[in-house]
Formats: sequence, structure tokens, C-alpha cells
Amino acid sequence: MPGSHLPLLEEGMARWPFGPPNAGIALDFTGAPPALDELRTLVEERWKALPRLTQTLVAPGARAGLAWWTGRHRWARADGHELGRQVDDVDGTLRDAVRQWFHTPFPADRPPWGLHLLRGSAQGEFSLLFRMHHSLLDGRSLTTLLRALFDDGVPLDGAASLAVPGPRRRTACHAPAAGGPPGLLTTGRAVPLPHQGAREPAYALVGLRADVLRAAREAAPGRKATTNEVFLAAVSGVLRSRLPDHDAEAGPDAAARPVWLSVPVDERPDDCGEFLGNAFANVRVPAPVTLADPAARLTACTGLLKTVTRTRSTSERLVEGTLAALPGATMALAGGKIFAPAYAPAACSYVHLREQGQTLAGRPLRSLNIVPMVPPAGTATFALGGCTQGHTLSVATNSGDQDATLLAEAFLTELAALAEWGWDRAPSDTGRG
Repeated sequence: MPGSHLPLLEEGMARWPFGPPNAGIALDFTGAPPALDELRTLVEERWKALPRLTQTLVAPGARAGLAWWTGRHRWARADGHELGRQVDDVDGTLRDAVRQWFHTPFPADRPPWGLHLLRGSAQGEFSLLFRMHHSLLDGRSLTTLLRALFDDGVPLDGAASLAVPGPRRRTACHAPAAGGPPGLLTTGRAVPLPHQGAREPAYALVGLRADVLRAAREAAPGRKATTNEVFLAAVSGVLRSRLPDHDAEAGPDAAARPVWLSVPVDERPDDCGEFLGNAFANVRVPAPVTLADPAARLTACTGLLKTVTRTRSTSERLVEGTLAALPGATMALAGGKIFAPAYAPAACSYVHLREQGQTLAGRPLRSLNIVPMVPPAGTATFALGGCTQGHTLSVATNSGDQDATLLAEAFLTELAALAEWGWDRAPSDTGRG
């Protein structure tokens, strides 16, 4: 709500120590780009009732002062702010935008988001990039906003956008093989990244072949795996390939020190699906890096992110409230551990639009690309963006300017290895399309 202090998750992102906490989604379309005024009018019409988009973020004080450590960020009202002012056009590509904008803080006197029409794609193509401060919105919020801009969209409801999920939350239900969730500060095993090139943030984007992804889903014995399970299995294969002893059989040390994947899980119950804000929890699941067989790794990822809706306990709410009361102290005490590569060497996020035939002013949607926040030093973020036209993989690193590209290439190799298993299990007349 405007004027209120940020909850713990948003406060933590507002204090992100690795760069501006900016993230976004880019939608690629086929066709000539719309006029800028047409896009601004559409935004004003479809998003006009959303208070979240007219807020500014107010810091507790100077970073070096006492107020920074004891205070909390808050949202301030900016009533009357015209949403069209947040929309512009740029002669550049998504990679140009990432280099420029995702390392530049938003101005303090404007709402921390922007919708950018990117004209730097090939002739007959364009992109829309929604860039935001992550304390403002999460991935589910972005898909809600972007769906509303499509030709079959309708203006979003202001009351529904403010329907904060209450005690009932959707949470991950760990599979029995996972051994239950780790403790809040439990660490595991770090995974060395390539560390190639200058030590700075990097971003890579690659498209996934539809036939390869389809075959990879067939690699699990006796069933068809979900796209998310294939995603986690392929990332696990990448991490396994980075371990010095990846070709050795699992031993006591590996069993005692799992490699954790950090995965955001949407906490919205069904009756709060249009809430705009941050309503997710980062859960950690074990990456099956001790398994040499790609199909076995896929099987091990079965059900890792199954969710249930339940009421949060009094103790959970008490702990969160206590930690949020002194965010500076909480970050100082826990940050050194929760941002360490041993805590979660990789984060995995999957955002998708399932609807068929999405168009913007008659231009067909071609792909969805995610740009994550700059990750903690020595870790990587893998982000899968999907729509009915296909999937793309984004990789962000903070260890070397060549690392994101190297890890993206390794992911394609792991996905191809899973596809080989799937093709081997497919009927002989299926072919490899």
C-alpha cells in the first residue's frame, strides 16, 4: 500500500548490494512497431486504475548514516502521475538496454519502472521491455500487466491489484526424496564458475529449439516431464560439469553437502491472482549433481516444486515480522551467508505466457525474454521465458564478462543430452523433426 513500509522481501531487494535491483521482461513481436503515442494511450487505458504504478520509493536515509541501518524504505504516493510519461522508445537492442539501464538506478522522484519500445531488432520486428525496481513488482505481476496490453486484454482492476495475499499462501511442498527444506542459514557446496574475462556482471540470451525441448521432456522414464523439471535438470547438469569431481561417483562428502538451487515460488492463492507487488518466496531445492545420467537427474527433479495452499503459522509470521523490524541489522548478520555461492550457487526462474495467438495492435508475439537482477558475486541466474511460440534462456552472472555466454552454451549442451534420451525412448517413426 502507498505510504507503508516495505515488507521484508522487498526491503531486502531495496538494499541489494550487487547493483541496482532492476529486472525486467522483454516481449518480441513480428511486424512494424506501433506509434509511441498509440502505446502510451494503451498503457493509460489498461493500467490507469493501478496505484502501485504511481508510487515512488523513499529511502530511510543516507547509506552511511544510522537511519539506513535502523530505518525502512517506504512507498510514497504520486497521485496524478501520468503513466504515459513512463513510456519511451529507444533505437537499440535488448542487450544495449541491459548494458545501459540495468546498472543505472531509477530517479528517486519518479515511479521505479519504465516501458521501452526497442527499435533495434531486425527489420519487421520490435521489442517491448518492461524494466522495474524489483521491490515494486515480481514476475507474476509483470505477466499480469503485459497480458492487459494485448489485443484481447481489458483494463486491470485496481481493487484486485491491491488484494494482498493474507495468511493463506501457496508454498512449495518438497518431494520426499528432497529430504525436506534446508534450514534458513544452512549452506551447501559452492560451484566454481568459469571466471573468464573482466570481473563484472554479464548477460546472455539464447533461443531453445522447440523439438529439442519437446524431446527432453520425454527423457524421464514412463512419463512426460514438465518444462520446469527439464529446466532444473539441465541447470543441474551445468553445475555438475563445473564441479572438479563431477565425473566421480557420489561420495560421503557430496551427500553431506548438497548443491542448492534457489527457485522463486508464487505465493498467491487462487483468489489473489491479480495482486501487483511481490508475493513470492525463494525456496531452495537440491540439484542432483551426483547423478551422471541426464535422465536420472530429470527423474530426481520430479515434483521438487509441487505447491500447496495453506495457512501460514503464527511462528512464521512472527519470525518475518521480527526480521523486518530491523532490516539493516538482518542484512548485515545474514547477508554474508545467504549471498554466498555455497548458499545457492544458481537461481532458476521460469516465466511464461500460455495463451495462444497473443497480439499487440495486430502484431504477433514471437518470444518472451527475462532479464534478472545482477546476481550475488560468484553465482549465476538462469531464467527461462516461454510463450506458445517457443522458449528463450537468459543467464546472468557477476563473476566474469564471458561467464554468462559460457554457461548458456553449457545449458544447450545439457538440454541436447536430455533430448537424446528422449529421442531414444520415442517410437521409431517419430523422427527428430
